[in-house]
Amino acid sequence: MTADINCAEACVNGCILGDECPNQEYQEEASKFIQETSLDKMLEMADEAVRRKIAARASEPPKWVFPEDGI
Repeated sequence: MTADINCAEACVNGCILGDECPNQEYQEEASKFIQETSLDKMLEMADEAVRRKIAARASEPPKWVFPEDGI
C-alpha cells in the first residue's frame, strides 16, 4: 500500500500511514531541526538559498523560446 501513496498529495493534512510511513525518519529529523533551529537562522538559510538560486540563474545564458509553427 505504501508504494501507491503520493505523500505530497495524500498527506497534505498530515501523514495518513502513521507508523508505516516510509518517510518517518525524515519526519523525526524535520521535527528535531524545527525544535533546535531559531526562526532567525531558518530565515538566514532561506535568504542564502534564494541568493544562490538568483546567482545561478544570472550566470546561465538566456533561453530563447520560439512559438510553435502555425500559431
